[in-house]
Amino acid sequence: SWDEFAAPAAPPLDFVFTLCDQAAGEVCPYWPGQPMTAHWGVPDPAAVEGSQTQQWLAFRTAFRALENRIRIFTSLPIASIDRLKLQQHLDAIGRMPAPDESG
Repeated sequence: SWDEFAAPAAPPLDFVFTLCDQAAGEVCPYWPGQPMTAHWGVPDPAAVEGSQTQQWLAFRTAFRALENRIRIFTSLPIASIDRLKLQQHLDAIGRMPAPDESG
């Protein structure tokens, strides 16, 4: 639960990324440290019904989407871009489609 990170004794945060689609429309709590926030939604792989292979593929797709977004995020020149431009990058990363599983 995100409540743990919004508690008075929680450490200050630099970035907060929400993942579930329900969080996209919710009002987020106050985060210590006034972190930058972005919604990087991915379909919930645990909600997939079907064969074991279909479930595995759903988890793999979610993992690859997050792995790709994190790789791009960690390559950003954070120290040399202003807060507005960084927010634009974070939002754009969240809009990226999942990697193609066919190849």
